[in-house]
Amino acid sequence: MTASLSTAPDGTRYRDLNRNGVMDPYEDPRLPVAERVADLVARLSVEEKAGLMIQTIVSTTTDGEVDGPAMMPGRTTAREFIERSHVTHLNIHQIPDPRAMARWVNGLQRVAAASGHGIPVTISTDPRHSFTENWGASFTAGHLSAWPEPLGLGAIADPGFVREFADIARREYLAVGIRSALHPTLDVATEPRWARQYSTFGQDADLVARLGVAYVDGFEGGDRLTAASVACMAKHFPGGGPEKDGEDPHFPYGTDQVYPGGMFEYHLEPFRRVIDRGVPAIMPSYGVPRGLVLGGEAVEEVGFGFNHQIITGLLRETLGFDGVVCTDWGLITESRMMGKQLPPRSWGVEHLSETERVRKALDAGCDQFGGEDDPELILELVRSGAVPESRLDVSVARLLRVKFELGLFDDPFVDEDAAAEVVGSAEFRAVGTAAQSRSTVILPGAAAAASVLPLRTGVAVHAPEISDEALREAGLTPAAAAADADVAIVRVAPPFEPRDRFMLESSFHAGSLAFPDEVVASVAEVAAVAPTVVTVHLERPLLLAPLVTHAAAVVATFGASESAILDALTGRVPAEGRLPFEIPRDGDAVLAGHSDVPGGTVDPVFEGGHPTLDVRADA
Repeated sequence: MTASLSTAPDGTRYRDLNRNGVMDPYEDPRLPVAERVADLVARLSVEEKAGLMIQTIVSTTTDGEVDGPAMMPGRTTAREFIERSHVTHLNIHQIPDPRAMARWVNGLQRVAAASGHGIPVTISTDPRHSFTENWGASFTAGHLSAWPEPLGLGAIADPGFVREFADIARREYLAVGIRSALHPTLDVATEPRWARQYSTFGQDADLVARLGVAYVDGFEGGDRLTAASVACMAKHFPGGGPEKDGEDPHFPYGTDQVYPGGMFEYHLEPFRRVIDRGVPAIMPSYGVPRGLVLGGEAVEEVGFGFNHQIITGLLRETLGFDGVVCTDWGLITESRMMGKQLPPRSWGVEHLSETERVRKALDAGCDQFGGEDDPELILELVRSGAVPESRLDVSVARLLRVKFELGLFDDPFVDEDAAAEVVGSAEFRAVGTAAQSRSTVILPGAAAAASVLPLRTGVAVHAPEISDEALREAGLTPAAAAADADVAIVRVAPPFEPRDRFMLESSFHAGSLAFPDEVVASVAEVAAVAPTVVTVHLERPLLLAPLVTHAAAVVATFGASESAILDALTGRVPAEGRLPFEIPRDGDAVLAGHSDVPGGTVDPVFEGGHPTLDVRADA
């Protein structure tokens, strides 16, 4: 589908976005982006400028019609945000089928084209190509191809392969009209208890940097933004990994970001590299730096999104970043969803009014407010004279530059028929499933793994958590009881401390890394009658020692289907992962470690980078 075009007297085809019958400079596809941006900024009302500085969550619809049944009932509609508030950066959670999603995006672009200066919509999403469903951080693949979590890409540790993944993800996003990726996560996983390690590339800052650059390359489809690109937003600057006690700064008890090992620069390194490469947007961390000194000056202990020393001083002036800085979601106002509440993540400035928080974030150097609904707070500051309109112009120019570079002003529409063919294609799914197997790390247990793996055709396998159908498809024979099996496979869930006081809290797997006694006892019981392979989704550096004691092998996965696990265990798709972080010996070792230091615990069970056992079918 192409946009409705007008023809200038010289024959140039363009979109008459403000419907005045003239090809104004911002509508002229021949002009440099900087000229188009400057022309449009000068035309905008202050209300339109404020609307551009909001990125809000909207609901898609089940049927793909703009005004159809909402997949998230109760939210203000996307149409209302565009028409009433001039908000054209829209963040989605749920996706209907690909054709319906493409139809919905096309409908929104028509709404936007008929409004004001016809500024097109930019649709954004958190990661959605794997298995973890966390409405505050990531979504399951659904209709898209399914891959291991980023931590699994870190286990494969191949920039070329990460670029391939990102290129496929780019093509799937493009097909349904998603043009902004609220990722990659460049946080370095140095605090074992932290809940969001699954979305990182691991504990090695150099590897995180190299994979992060490859990730942006793949999503841009080259070395700069074009009409075939998805714009990345790297997060969480200046590195959100060293959280005190492993708690998460989404929540009031997890605000502190600490550097007892003096490793601030280590966590900053991936951002340095991706900024040098060029990335269009950065998201600051929610966290509050505690006891941090930069350049001989103590850093203000307020959330990074409010921190002038970090955003303007470090990010803009020292690192030279002139792209978009978008706050993490809900810094200014509280959030509500499914009967739960989450206070504003205005850590360190809770005493300020909502309007004063907006001013402090603007003074810090932020351009856009993520997860907020109302531009009125920005308008109040301008009307009162507290913030000059010229300050808005700076941020609006950055935001518009990305829209122009993505080609949205020239053709924002997508092909609804092609969306159904591209998204989740057999080719993409096959590569993603193979990646699930490839990322697997097979670790030695106390028993001899060599006598068990690879699983040979016809072997009797007792695997209560794996379907008989999957076993048979892998060439294995299901056994109802461990005593009747040649091998047992036990899948155990990763341990965490369930919490459900705040909105989103139940999705964050934080707290203890130890497996419950009853889980260990259950593994021991099976292992007493059959050689046992234990598989676990390694979303954090779990305390594997008790499982290793009883198992022939412990299989670490990072988002994998049962068929992908069996492919790795039979050697059909050779596992090639390396542990993306160290596995501590016990809880005391974790407590004695430093939150900002990679590995370094006493007597670890496995070092970071530990390779998988070679269990190829021909090994």
